[in-house]
Amino acid sequence: MDDTPLSVLITALVFLIFLSAFFSGSETGLMTLNRYRLRHLADKQHPGAMRAQRLLQRQDRLIGLILLGNNFVNVLASILMTLITLRIYNDTGLLFAAGLVLTIVILLFAEVTPKTLAALHPERIAFPAAFVYVPLLKLMSPLVWVVNWIANGLLKLLGVSPEHGSSDALTTEELRTVVREAGAMIPKRHQSMLLNLMDLEKVTVEDIMVPRNEVTGIDIEADWEISHKLLMDSQYTRLPLYRETIDNVIGVLHMKNVLPLLYRDQLDRDTLQDIAREPYFIPENTSLNRQLLNFQREHRRVGFAVDEYGDMQGLVTLEDILEEIVGEFTSDPSAHIEDIQTQQDGTWLVDGSITIRQLNSALDISLSTAGPKTLNGLIIEYMEMIPETGTSLLLDNHPVDIVQIKDNMIKTVRIHKGLEDKRSRADEESTQ
Repeated sequence: MDDTPLSVLITALVFLIFLSAFFSGSETGLMTLNRYRLRHLADKQHPGAMRAQRLLQRQDRLIGLILLGNNFVNVLASILMTLITLRIYNDTGLLFAAGLVLTIVILLFAEVTPKTLAALHPERIAFPAAFVYVPLLKLMSPLVWVVNWIANGLLKLLGVSPEHGSSDALTTEELRTVVREAGAMIPKRHQSMLLNLMDLEKVTVEDIMVPRNEVTGIDIEADWEISHKLLMDSQYTRLPLYRETIDNVIGVLHMKNVLPLLYRDQLDRDTLQDIAREPYFIPENTSLNRQLLNFQREHRRVGFAVDEYGDMQGLVTLEDILEEIVGEFTSDPSAHIEDIQTQQDGTWLVDGSITIRQLNSALDISLSTAGPKTLNGLIIEYMEMIPETGTSLLLDNHPVDIVQIKDNMIKTVRIHKGLEDKRSRADEESTQ
């Protein structure tokens, strides 16, 4: 070493610092790669991604290789720094100062800077590094195996198994976070649809069905002139066919089969019953996710929800489930829902039979959906009695007035804007 030119020693030191920066930066780059993007690129046969994915399948071996190389070059760099200091100053008293200088240099140029760069642009660092690590891992495999065997033994003493690392699989809530934080990568409209799709498992048929008292159908025993007029004026594609009461559904009529016979005056009660399709009954607590698959399997678009006793509770359609995914087929649901009437003073007159989910969606509020499914049921549960007309209450910070009671049910209520909305509007006015 004494005969080695000083310039060679300095060049070697700079090269070792560069190698240390490579090991540090590539470690951070490989460990911070987006695993799902990496898998996507590897499936598209991206060479760097394929090698990086292969390396990350056994992270303990990769980390062992990187740390072996990094520690080796750092120790070698400290030895060279010592030789250079002695060669220039020939004073052992300056070795501490030289070590301090080398520590600062390595910290800045071989640790902080490359790791920050790799964290910001992991693919630019990790993919080229993978081309170096794949052959290097094969070359150093015996030494890496020994190091890993010792390290894994220590981990097992701590109750940790390197073969059973954390899974890359996302939970539903984690997937929600990914969708919300996708930003411009996924348009807001698509984000909302994806989140609604994941909610289908939590929502049941009971939450979205049309209550039995609001189901429009044809009574096979009714006066034929009344039935004829209902068929002519119907705004629905499909209508339930029942006998005397909606609890006794005997079929479903499709208007494409009814209208040709109706206009040719060939329709009567017997023909109506012949062309009706057999009704499809479903449990009211079926999740929308499952029911969507059931509709697809059964080639149905309409089902009748029944409770545990077999009594008909309401009607649900395929369109109702699709609306839970894509939202109402209008930009302003409250302007088109007959159960909600916007007043000039900013309040809403709402039918008490409206479902809580529909009300929340239309008015962009957040009344609880954990209990009763309708506004009428929510108010009665809250007050623990049937209120009188003129009664006022507060539901989740929204003032509500009882406008009309009919047949022991809350027929109409007036909903005011929430207290938070009023406070925020007042704050805005005060700052102007």
